[in-house]
Amino acid sequence: MDHDSVISPIGRKYLSLHLTPEVGPIRCRRLVEYFGSVDGVLNAGANLLQKVDGIGPAIARSIVRAARDERVSEEIDLARTLGVRMVCAEDAEYPAPLRHIPDPPLCLYVKGQWQESDAVALAVVGTRRCSHYGREQACRFGELLGQAGFTVVSGLARGIDGEAHRGALRAGGRTVAVLGNGLSSIYPQEHEGLAGEIAARGALFSEYTLTAQPEAGNFPRRNRIIAGLCLGVLVVEAGKASGALITARLASEYNREVFAVPGRVDDPAHSAGVHSLIRDGAAKLVTCLQDILDELHEVGEILGAPPESSLAPSGSADQGRTEGFDAEGEREGARALALSADERAVFRALADGAEETDTVCALARLPMPRVAAALTALQLKGLARRLPGERFARAGPGTPSTLPSAPSR
Repeated sequence: MDHDSVISPIGRKYLSLHLTPEVGPIRCRRLVEYFGSVDGVLNAGANLLQKVDGIGPAIARSIVRAARDERVSEEIDLARTLGVRMVCAEDAEYPAPLRHIPDPPLCLYVKGQWQESDAVALAVVGTRRCSHYGREQACRFGELLGQAGFTVVSGLARGIDGEAHRGALRAGGRTVAVLGNGLSSIYPQEHEGLAGEIAARGALFSEYTLTAQPEAGNFPRRNRIIAGLCLGVLVVEAGKASGALITARLASEYNREVFAVPGRVDDPAHSAGVHSLIRDGAAKLVTCLQDILDELHEVGEILGAPPESSLAPSGSADQGRTEGFDAEGEREGARALALSADERAVFRALADGAEETDTVCALARLPMPRVAAALTALQLKGLARRLPGERFARAGPGTPSTLPSAPSR
């Protein structure tokens, strides 16, 4: 892996700021807005840098040194050795949902692969010291979400996190782990094997430098990335002081949905936090996958990348209309411009009258996991609906012609 495949030229410039301890995402955004670009920041002198709010003499001198700091090359060399890539917000590979949070990571270290379809994601979080019931529910929902085509996001911690990852992998789905330490090591150590499986079927993320240790203060900050990557957060078990409640609060602040699985009423050590979320109206009570799908359908807007293409070939005489839509369904066609290739194939199968998933697979010429993922995405976009008996159909002509914005809280 050469330098260009480890980090882009623009990413290298952001990395120099990222390695400056006093410059975090918010200060960096102020600097870039003031100078117009990251180049403008790195080329500015100390006196000019101090004109930016929050930049004093010491921080200004650190930024001036950052442009020629040898640690940048050393970090890139270590990343290449470890098979890790680094992406910044200006890179196409940077997860689009994170661009919508107030303080997205300056640089994100990635082992594995983030895909555009991973924007259809749900976080599953909870306590490290979980009960047997909690383990069962975390694995169950990880598996159900993986089967439905969601990417399951969690923190690779002991307990609920690890079980959620395992459930998604068992279903053949994708999963992403966000670590509270650098990617040169795995914490907890007993999850090294699990981390390898996740990197092969998803990605490991961290904003911390490669050799950063798992310090206690890292994990609450890590939780904002978990919340930011997802359409919603599912809390499985949490006591009154669980870090999972931080993730739930951040998800609410980011206008994501918050869900909670009820726990045992006689086990407050594991259930008090979850029950308080439900009681206070801060989370929707969830007992099955359909509870999540019903709620997310109302969110509407998918936090993904821009549409890759139209269903109609560019420049065709029939541009503006879309293959697979009849005249009655033309309003749905306006929304279908954001469909992926798999979603287009599945939508066409539904438009041709397929209802059972086996028939959809045959008509779309896709394997079941990809059809399941496409059906979930189509439901979230309001283009498909679930029928009794695990059947599906194209959404009817009464559906709105544009996706609604996410509701304000």
